[in-house]
Parts: sequence; structure tokens; C-alpha cells
Amino acid sequence: MKKLIAIILTVALILSFTACGKKAADKKAIKVGASITPHAEILREAAKLLEKEGITLEVVEYTDYVQPNTAVEDGSLDANYFQHTPYLNTFNAENKTHLVSVGLVHYEPFGIYAGKVKALSDLPEGAKIGVPNDGSNETRALLLLQQEGLIKLKDGIDAASNATKLDVVENPKNIEIVEMEAAQIPKALSDLEFGVINGNYALQAGLNAGTDALAVEDASGSGAQTYANVLCVKEGHEKDEAILALFKALTSQEVKDFINATYQGAVVPIF
Repeated sequence: MKKLIAIILTVALILSFTACGKKAADKKAIKVGASITPHAEILREAAKLLEKEGITLEVVEYTDYVQPNTAVEDGSLDANYFQHTPYLNTFNAENKTHLVSVGLVHYEPFGIYAGKVKALSDLPEGAKIGVPNDGSNETRALLLLQQEGLIKLKDGIDAASNATKLDVVENPKNIEIVEMEAAQIPKALSDLEFGVINGNYALQAGLNAGTDALAVEDASGSGAQTYANVLCVKEGHEKDEAILALFKALTSQEVKDFINATYQGAVVPIF
């Protein structure tokens, strides 16, 4: 009898360990890189939905636009969420990486913000205007300056181009366009007349495109779709179960409501 009881207990113990092991195996975890604001904040909201599906989301914050892409390429991140498709395409071309979009999530209106001068109508001769120095974002900044009549670009320059200040053909106020790292422009506003700032860096600096910008991109134009921020993975992982679950969470009604309530027009859901 004692031997039988011992056998039963042993079998029960094995089954218990097997069940625990299976439960642990069923638990999924993904690591995603993001800009601090708003991307990491939005991901943490999506994480609440993923947790219900047994998926743990680890968010790794970055303050630049290079490391989160190289980390996805080398496999130390499963995905990232910080960039739009033109930047992604330029990065792939320049770095021979293999990154792809899973889908569009939100749009952050690009804005012109006051530095030493508080109104566009007061733009002085030779004013310094800071713009991002990476291809797609510089194009976007120059198009916004053109939208406001401050410069004119060569014919054919559009959202899909990689324009620089060398593509300016008319500059009636002799504006000095200062190309600089996007993250540094908010910090340099005191040395500039104006700065053209990405939505996420504006938010990190306490600026809101909906309330603080002197001008923003026309949301009815192609910019909203062209510059929508995407969930990005390395090619071949677009259909991974956990990645699809993350994208579903990011484009849920719960996350849409969070974005609208939190950012009040500085971040616009594209789904």
C-alpha cells in the first residue's frame, strides 16, 4: 500500500511539474523599443490588453532614431515603435537593414515652434530655423516651411522625397536653415528664431502641436498617411503571433480612446 501511495504521489508530482512547465511555455514575452513620448506610453496602455492574452510586453525606451532600428535588426528587440515609413525606408537603404512595417498606428503633426521670435509674421531677415537633419524628416520640415510661404522648393519635391536645404529655390527672407539632430531642436529654441519639431520630441519638451505650434502640417493632405508611425519588425516576423497580437492591441478602441484623451490633438490615431 505504501508503495502504491508513493507511486501515486510521484505521478501527481510529475503531472504538476508538467502542467507548470506547459503554463510557463505558454507565457509569451516580447521586447519592443520606443521613443519615450508618446510611443512608450501608448505601448504600456496596449500592454494591459496583451496581459489578458498571456503576453508580457517589455518596453525599452530610446532617445534617438538609430539604436531602436539596429536593435531590431540584430534581434535584441522583437519590434520597435517610433518611426514613419519614409524614415524606415531611408534607414534600410543607408544601413542595408531588413526592417518592415506591420501597419500604421498614429500620426504626429509636425509643427513650427517659437524660439526667439513668437510669431511667423514677425520673421526677421536672416532668421535661423532649426530642422531635423535626417532625410525624411528634413523633407517634412521643409514642406511645412513651404506650406507657410517661408521658402519654395524645387518642383517635384513631395513627402516621398529626401530633400535638403540645397533644394530650396526661393528664400525671400534669406532664412538660415540649420540642420541638426531632431532631438536637439527643442533644446536649441533659445538660439533659434523658430524650430520645426517632430511630434514626439515636442511632447517630451512639454510642447503640444494642437496648442503651442505656430503652424502644423495640413492634416487633410497626404502627410497623415505618409508620416503615420508604424510598428516595425525585422523582415520575416510580420506574422508572428505575438507581433500580430501587439498590433491588434495598438489599434484597439481602448488605445484610441487613450491617445485622444491623453494627447489632445498632438497624436492622432490613424485607424
